[in-house]
Amino acid sequence: MDDYYALIMAGGGGTRLWPMSRKDKPKQLLPLIDDHSMFKMTVDRLAPLFSPEQIYVVTGPHYVDDMRAEVPEIPEKNFIIEPSGRNSGPAAGLAMSVIHQHDPNATVAMLSVDHYIAKKDTFREVLQAAYQIAQDGYIVTLGISPSFPSTGFGYIRQGKKLTKVDGFTCYETRGFTEKPSMLKATEFLVSGEYSWNSGMFIWKAARATEEFERQQPLMSGLLKRLQFLMGTPEFDNTLEQVWEQFPKISIDFAIMEGAQQMAVIPIDLGWSDVGSWTSLFEVLNQDEDGNAFKGQSPDRVILDTKNTLVYSDRLVVTIGVEDLIIVDTPDALLICHKERSQDVREVVKHLNLLEKTDYL
Repeated sequence: MDDYYALIMAGGGGTRLWPMSRKDKPKQLLPLIDDHSMFKMTVDRLAPLFSPEQIYVVTGPHYVDDMRAEVPEIPEKNFIIEPSGRNSGPAAGLAMSVIHQHDPNATVAMLSVDHYIAKKDTFREVLQAAYQIAQDGYIVTLGISPSFPSTGFGYIRQGKKLTKVDGFTCYETRGFTEKPSMLKATEFLVSGEYSWNSGMFIWKAARATEEFERQQPLMSGLLKRLQFLMGTPEFDNTLEQVWEQFPKISIDFAIMEGAQQMAVIPIDLGWSDVGSWTSLFEVLNQDEDGNAFKGQSPDRVILDTKNTLVYSDRLVVTIGVEDLIIVDTPDALLICHKERSQDVREVVKHLNLLEKTDYL
């Protein structure tokens, strides 16, 4: 599969993981789960299937040096720099254009940097099956088998069976539903027809070009202009000039929800989108009382405490508490209820309004 490439989407600020995740060192550069950053974990997961030359990364200008230092085997030219964050739609369009220019026959697995996947072998096997299906023109998404009625994920409804490859069954996609109510999420779970939208897509670069032309003519025109200049001295300056003309839009809304020939492979990967403190808590090892600990210091005193995350590099003492997120850094301390961890991004907004930029 010399024409198979991995594209790691590694932009984003990770504001829901403040105060660990900051603008100069966001979550993808942090060792949140083990001793390696989320970026390094993602590359290591792909390494048995893709050579360094087959791995591309799209990220911001402030992060690329740290990423290259951590994974020097990936060629410098494979790092695609988005001048500023404009959501995943423009970033994906730019990266797919670069790969398409490099290899017109490319098939690309577009993957997020902040995913935790426990079943790595199964992940690589299903990527190979998805590659085969994508050769028939399908945009294949990996649908995560839901284990509970989540209102925090989008859902994919599966239609008729298309094929079975290497033991993995693939279905037509009958539609997307963004973050439903609890009632709807429960209905989806009971029906057995829905998967969580993992945001992992396997598609031919030529199909990406077609869908951008059909659904996003403005972006398509800008991308064609940039593609014409790739490899020339004018490319970087032109990218800077036109980037602000790209709309701020996710790849789901820009392309996937209206795409033709969508397919889904429902799969259990032991997957988690590590986008909040609660989701991180769920993938960390927990003690007999459901507590999880992360940080450099082994010192802690935990008395009558349940279902609590403590993330600290110094001594922390808890007494008689439960369902808390406690994150201690040298200049900021976060304490919140587990059910409110999605609201941490609001703290970042408040700090911006107060112009407390040193804490961002």
